[in-house]
Amino acid sequence: MIERGLAADSPARLFGGIRPLIIASAYSRLNHYFSYRLITYLVKFNRSSMKQVTIIVPTGNVNLSSISGSFEILSRANAYWQKQGHASKMEIRIAGLAKEVPLGTGFFSIHPANIQDIKKTDLVIIPSVSYDYENVLNDNAPLIQWMKKQYEGGAEIASICTGAFLLAATGLLDGKTCSTHWNAANDFRRMFPDVDLQVDKLITVEKRLYTNGGAYSFLNLILFLVEKYFDRQTAIYCSKTFQIEIERSTQSPFSIFQAQKNHGDDLIGKAQAFIEKNLSKKISFEELASKLAISRRNFDRRFIKATGNTPVEYLQRVKVEVAKSTLEKGRKSIYEVMTDVGYSDDKAFREVFKKIAGLSPLDYKAKYNRV
Repeated sequence: MIERGLAADSPARLFGGIRPLIIASAYSRLNHYFSYRLITYLVKFNRSSMKQVTIIVPTGNVNLSSISGSFEILSRANAYWQKQGHASKMEIRIAGLAKEVPLGTGFFSIHPANIQDIKKTDLVIIPSVSYDYENVLNDNAPLIQWMKKQYEGGAEIASICTGAFLLAATGLLDGKTCSTHWNAANDFRRMFPDVDLQVDKLITVEKRLYTNGGAYSFLNLILFLVEKYFDRQTAIYCSKTFQIEIERSTQSPFSIFQAQKNHGDDLIGKAQAFIEKNLSKKISFEELASKLAISRRNFDRRFIKATGNTPVEYLQRVKVEVAKSTLEKGRKSIYEVMTDVGYSDDKAFREVFKKIAGLSPLDYKAKYNRV
């Protein structure tokens, strides 16, 4: 028997008309319960997917602009990301060992959070420090250990200018490449002979470790991190907003692929270098494999294992990355850009470019051109 006057999909009818008010109430409670569980899950998921960023404040005289500049650019990038309809991607904190760190002539001071309260972070940013390196390292021994522990837990670490001294003190840079201010090069080599210092490089990338050159070149490192954690569009937005030049001539146009070069396979590393140096030429992977004394089948297998891409996919991505960089500068026509990266078929170039960049070459130039 079905109660009269009830909607066809009401809880009472669904349950055969037994005690409609009681059933409706139970149905409502169940609905609220599952809604609450869903909202709780989504909040937890959002928090877990959000990257925790910690800008550290070492004890001693540190560079204020490298702290405030990093904070402002990453905060603006996150705000822009949310404005595009995405969930917040970063929670940025400034933390150190002391409750107050006076800077410079005493006009400014920072009141960081307690670094020991941060049990896990995803990205650590080390600011530039004073040239009294021996004392800086001695005064920040607990901070150095904290950074090493974070790295071992999966965090990435980026050092700004002379902040490389603190990063090197962890031992994580031993046997790896890094950069710092050219004026600090002699002291760095003396204190850390096991690190391959490359002061001519604007940015270095080594297995979740990032360093940059001197002074305000840290702005390029932060833009690099914006592109890595957000996307290219957000990085270009920040470059325009903060008037930072991100010319690829000041760093390798292939820096976006550095993460794919930390695989330890020297043979594939040579293949990648060959591809990047011969973009305008027709590359035969059969000949390249032969030149490297390996069968084509094993070459493909090792290439995919090392980079995550087939050789052809990698070649296309490199070509498109260089084309994007050139289009952003706006000095060449699309035809010139196409031929520079080794394409003679306009249709093929447009199809590959759109597949990887998400826009046609013409639309990409119109949207990101800075000239």
